[in-house]
Amino acid sequence: MNRKAVFISDAHLGVNPPGSIADREKRLVHFLDSLRGSVSHVVIVGDLFEFWYEYNDYVCRNHFDLFFSMKQLVDSGTEVHLLQGNHDFAYGDFFPKSLGVRVHKQVVLEIQGKRFFFRHGDGVAKSDCGYRLFRKILDFPLNRFLFKQVHPDWGMALARFVGKSSRKVGEDRLINMDEYLQWANSMLKREKCDYCIFGHTHLSGIWNVKSGVAASSGEWIKKLTYLQMEKGELSLKQLDL
Repeated sequence: MNRKAVFISDAHLGVNPPGSIADREKRLVHFLDSLRGSVSHVVIVGDLFEFWYEYNDYVCRNHFDLFFSMKQLVDSGTEVHLLQGNHDFAYGDFFPKSLGVRVHKQVVLEIQGKRFFFRHGDGVAKSDCGYRLFRKILDFPLNRFLFKQVHPDWGMALARFVGKSSRKVGEDRLINMDEYLQWANSMLKREKCDYCIFGHTHLSGIWNVKSGVAASSGEWIKKLTYLQMEKGELSLKQLDL
């Protein structure tokens, strides 16, 4: 299949940080709607939501239009893949069972005759050592069970408060892109891939490394950037603001 493929990340839907683009979730929905019938793959490379947690009988109604758009993409014949991020790692079976969207921690896909390795990229940097421990605590089965006992409205409010606080703490954190490129090079070699696509840094770019090509899709908060693979060429795109 020679139709183009699109990769986006770090929309952090559910919050609107200072300087974020107005109605960006609506713009994302319109963008996904525009892709129906013209793309083979849409890969969301983590942190689609600021926070995500699934209860047995509860799904956040604020994102209904987005869910419907993703379902329509799948029904049109597009493969839609969703990567776990550091903000939305607690996916259950809603996306695969109800929408047909495939959920992964990491995945290798063949697109236009090339092998792509996808992972959000959290935990890569040495400065993320504290986060790696915190993630293990949050993802511990008992802790996830206990959080599930909290009323969904309270749970979401608590998660947004914690996320807002952690965002302020991380505002001045410097991104050492060399760490990510070294990691990407090692993943390309290990997985025998041509491209390594990641997010997390909120920085966009395409870099040639020793074992292939590394690329970061940027973010969908202030710039609305994404990566596009078309006719065997990977390029960085940005919607008009």
